Amino acid sequence: MQNQINEIKKEYQEITNQLSTPSIVSDPQKMAQLGKRQAELQNVISVIAKYEKIEKEMKGNAEIMNSENDPELKEMAMNENIKLSGEKEKTEKEMEALLVPKDPNDPKNVIVEIRAGAGGDESSLFAAQLFRMYSKYAEKNNWLVSILNSSQTELGGFKEIVFEINGKDVFGKMKYESGVHRVQRVPETEAQGRIHTSAATVAVLPEPEEVDIQINPDDVVEQVCRSSGPGGQKVNKTSSAIRLEHIPTGITVRMQEEKSQHKNRAKAWRILRGRLYEFYESKRVAEREAKRKIMIGSGDRSEKIRTYNFPQNRVTDHRINLSLYTLDKIIAGEAGELFKALKEHDIQERLKNL
Repeated sequence: MQNQINEIKKEYQEITNQLSTPSIVSDPQKMAQLGKRQAELQNVISVIAKYEKIEKEMKGNAEIMNSENDPELKEMAMNENIKLSGEKEKTEKEMEALLVPKDPNDPKNVIVEIRAGAGGDESSLFAAQLFRMYSKYAEKNNWLVSILNSSQTELGGFKEIVFEINGKDVFGKMKYESGVHRVQRVPETEAQGRIHTSAATVAVLPEPEEVDIQINPDDVVEQVCRSSGPGGQKVNKTSSAIRLEHIPTGITVRMQEEKSQHKNRAKAWRILRGRLYEFYESKRVAEREAKRKIMIGSGDRSEKIRTYNFPQNRVTDHRINLSLYTLDKIIAGEAGELFKALKEHDIQERLKNL
């Protein structure tokens, strides 16, 4: 980490020197660019200064403990270092988070897709429970959840549900959720009390702006068809469902949530834009990380990332080997501790690869 600290200090000093040169002062565009970067680094520099001040004070206290004969002074120095060690650990974590390059997608809203996997009705019920978990977590973060598309079962589960979450830094917190979620519990339909295992897949897509990804309309085939599923004659007779297919990638989107063809079309295009953005972004990241260890936020939908064991009230995240015996709270939306652990692990892994 010291190498990164030295690089930040060097860059900050170089920018400070450049901002005082006549050639930069006479170039408003370059001046603004450097000024913006200096402001970004200022926060990091402040935390580094705080960290180094704590280290200096601890070193001074250690010298007192090793050389001073006065027992009272030694005890004071020792107590002070105990207090400073806690501040040092907190400041170190803050500094590490600032040293890691920011993911430009972190501030974005997200589109979340949950699909029932192996396990039949139990899987669809689990998919519904995951949706409620994320909805409650969103509520605690003052985020807004809106359902874009869903396919519900007779028992109240979901074969598939697609929804968006709008708010502050949503992708930054939700991006670690992509993958296979496994549940172990006794289903309500199980007469003999046996524990069943089923699964659901989650995909978290950063919702791009139109400027983030340009789609050639000629590459997309649109079909208008009748909606299907529950809803009576009106749903089945109205040609309001929209199906979009992006020919170059083969990615398809079907939307029938709304009775309005216009609204279904708008939602379908938003989902298609999100899926295409993820497709191209994943390829870019895979190429960049080809020679590195893949990060936990890779978003691989086929990877089993977590197990929810109801008999033991346990949640285990297999990527970071973390088990928490608070399943009841996590499933109720109190997932802050779990999400924080994932983010801290990701920061450590990224620091190793800097």
